[in-house]
Amino acid sequence: MRYKIDRNHKITSFLCLLLGMILLTGSMCIPVYAAEYWPEGPEVVSPNVIVMEASTGTVLYDCDSLEAHYPASITKIMTTLIALENSDLNDIVTFSDAAIDNTEGSGIARDYGEQMTMEQCLYAVMLASANECAYAVAEHVGGTIENFVAMMNEKAKELGCQNTHFANPHGLHDENHYTCCYDMALIARAAYQNETFRIIVGTARYTIPPTNKHAEQTDLQNHNEMLYPFQTNKYVYDGCTGGKTGYTNAANSTLVTYAERDGMTLICVVMNTQSPNQWLDSRNLFDYCFDNFQLFNIAENETNYTSAEQKNAGTLNTNEPFVDIDKDAGIVLPKTAEFSDATSKIVYDDVTNDTVGTIEYTYAGHEVGKADIVKTNVQVPEYKFSNQTDVSEEAQTEETEHVSKIQIRMSTIITVVVVVLVLLVLGIIIKKVADNFYIIKHNFEVRKEHKRLFKREKKRNKRRRRRR
Repeated sequence: MRYKIDRNHKITSFLCLLLGMILLTGSMCIPVYAAEYWPEGPEVVSPNVIVMEASTGTVLYDCDSLEAHYPASITKIMTTLIALENSDLNDIVTFSDAAIDNTEGSGIARDYGEQMTMEQCLYAVMLASANECAYAVAEHVGGTIENFVAMMNEKAKELGCQNTHFANPHGLHDENHYTCCYDMALIARAAYQNETFRIIVGTARYTIPPTNKHAEQTDLQNHNEMLYPFQTNKYVYDGCTGGKTGYTNAANSTLVTYAERDGMTLICVVMNTQSPNQWLDSRNLFDYCFDNFQLFNIAENETNYTSAEQKNAGTLNTNEPFVDIDKDAGIVLPKTAEFSDATSKIVYDDVTNDTVGTIEYTYAGHEVGKADIVKTNVQVPEYKFSNQTDVSEEAQTEETEHVSKIQIRMSTIITVVVVVLVLLVLGIIIKKVADNFYIIKHNFEVRKEHKRLFKREKKRNKRRRRRR
């Protein structure tokens, strides 16, 4: 009995070992694919945060970014963008009584009837968060505050904002004045595409010269602690290129910050938080994004989409393609991924006079960028030959086309006539043979019978001669 148990145990062990080897061998034969990996972001204290890459619009980090809140003074990013698009920097802005009486909080103590250039006003709006300057700018550009606010809301709609409504140009509390982190990132991204805005928002210090109401100059300092140590230097961030702060009792602290490093420009929006969390969370999120993501130029890396002209170009083919990929478009991927790991597709939703489609890219469930397929407006070159006469190109072209048409028509007519004649002759022959088939057959049989009789008679004559 013990022998049988030992024997069964050995058999079982052998079978288990054999099965393990089979499974191991099989697993070695199964191809292994790298999973799409999106780096895990840091924990943040602020309840509403987003980080967006500016050139692509790729969202790298999101925490309840669609939840509506009061923006406070980050509203002034939209105010400045509207002003830059609808006025001249040399315009003279006059401060009305309403601009002084209807604003409070942060400002630079302007007087009734004071005059400044639009440029000076916008520096005061963005660096010192001057509410009276924002009000005066809005009146100058829109004619009335109501008209300017309508322009703000129309622009927000144009940019794709869906959870935003502005009620004033400065951000002082109003129940109907709200936005969300995602919409604010869209607004900040659009503003950053304006070169003048980038210069203003990235300025640490600015001086307003004496005005008609102030004999002394006014010195401004940027309130963004990540760009300039306004009150402390412990939040200054290497690579910060500007931003806008905000605060009201209802909104709590809000912050929009831009940072550039390694070819990427990031926009971080923080809302509804308590200071100093807006600085700490922005720093941590910038570090996370710069450490874990990289920007790829699409035109330099894309190999799946090339024009037919490029694919079939030979040694003598120097023509440029009729369409091409936008040279400036890019995608953002984790540093562990290659460009080829992104999934792409062509869509034709936004076809214009300049674009024929768009290549959209996704990776690990994230939209990581897109590129327009643009027309190159290439003209087909005209070729001249050395044996051309002095005849004008237009006359020569018309003559060539005329001769070609005549040659084509004559050759076609001759071919048709020959084919018809051949078919006609064949038809006559076939009909003739068909009509006389039995006569021809009878004559053939008669001739054959005559030959047979002739041979037979000839043999008989031979035999007769021999008998004689």
